[in-house]
Amino acid sequence: MKNFSTVVTRAAAAALVACAAASGAQAANCSFRPDAPDQHVVVKRDTLWDISATFLRNPWCWPQVWGMNRDEIRNPHWIYPGQVIYFDRARGRLSLNRPGADGQGEPPLARLSPQLRSESLELGAVQSIPAGAIEPYLTQPLVIEADELAGAPRIIASQEGRVYLGNGDRVYVTGDLRGAGSFQVFRPGNPLKDPQTGRVVAHEAAYLGTVSLVAEARPGVDAHTFRVTDTLQEMGVGDLLVPAPPSPVRNYVPHAPQQAVDARVMSIYAGVSYAGQSQVVTVNRGSVDGLDIGAVLQLYHLGRTVTDPASRRGFLGMGKTLIKLPDEQYGSLFIFRVFKNVSYGLIMQVTEPVQVGDVAKSPE
Repeated sequence: MKNFSTVVTRAAAAALVACAAASGAQAANCSFRPDAPDQHVVVKRDTLWDISATFLRNPWCWPQVWGMNRDEIRNPHWIYPGQVIYFDRARGRLSLNRPGADGQGEPPLARLSPQLRSESLELGAVQSIPAGAIEPYLTQPLVIEADELAGAPRIIASQEGRVYLGNGDRVYVTGDLRGAGSFQVFRPGNPLKDPQTGRVVAHEAAYLGTVSLVAEARPGVDAHTFRVTDTLQEMGVGDLLVPAPPSPVRNYVPHAPQQAVDARVMSIYAGVSYAGQSQVVTVNRGSVDGLDIGAVLQLYHLGRTVTDPASRRGFLGMGKTLIKLPDEQYGSLFIFRVFKNVSYGLIMQVTEPVQVGDVAKSPE
C-alpha cells in the first residue's frame, strides 16, 4: 500500500467522525478500497490492522468508519474470531450487522460479569498488530530515559561477594525505591541521540533480569536487601534498577495522532543499518509530544538538497542555487510503547528500507 494519508488536527478528526456518521468514510482521506469485499469473516490470525487494510485505503481510518470515541479506541475488545464484518456500501460504514438488518451496526459493549469471565473473553479478542513481533519490547526496559538513569537505584554488593548471581541470591541496593518492591535490572548501553538536536534523550539498555525487595534499609543501615527472582543475563555490582512496569497495553485501535507529530527514527534494534517490515525502531517523540499507543505515523526518506544544474553551469548569470527536494513517503509505523520523550514503533507496510534519521510524522 502506498497511499497513506489522513487528517491529524482535532478539528479535522472531529469533522471526519461527523462525516462518517452522516455519509460514511467516503472523504478522500478515509476512503474504502475499490476492491473492498462485502464482508469478512474474522479468523484467529487476523489483526485489527489486517482487517482495516482489507476494507480501507488507510488502516488508521478504522475509528472514523465506526464513529469511535477515544475510550473505544483504547479498548477495542469487541471483535472476535467467528464474527462477520459487513461493508454497508449504501451508508459507507462497516458493521457487525448485515446491511438492512435491525440495529445501528455499532460495536457491542462488553458488559460481562463476573470480571474473570470478561477478562477471559478479552483475551480472545482480535489484537491490533502481531503480538509476537513486539512481545520482548512490552515489558523489558530496552530504553531508559535520562531522568530515570540519573536517579536509578544500583546494586552495590552481593551475597558473600558472589560475582555470578542466580535466582534466589541476595543483593544489596542503594537509592530511592519510591515505594516500589519489584524491579528490573539493566545495564546502560549506547546513547540515543535526537537526530534533529544532537541531544542525548535516552540510552539503550541491556535487560538482565528481575529482583524483589526483601527488606528496606533500617536506621543505621545504608542498603536495601533484595532477592534475585529471574536472570536473563549475568548481573552484578554497579547494575541499575528500574521499577517493573505495569501490565502492558496490547490492544489499541490503529489511529492518527490527536495532534501533529514530526519525529525522526533514532535507532534500529538488532544492530543493523536498515530495517524492514515487522522490525522495531525508536523515534524521538513520546507522550509529551502527543503520541499514544496505537498511533500511526507515515515514514519518509528525508528529501535531499541538490544544486540547481542551471546555476551550476552559470546560466543566466546565476550563482549556485540549492534546491530542497520533497520528503519521499514509503511506509507506515505503528506506535506500541510510549515513554515521555521516546517511543517504540513497529514497521508496517514499507516499499523501501528504513534508516536512522528518516522522518516519521502524522498522516496528511
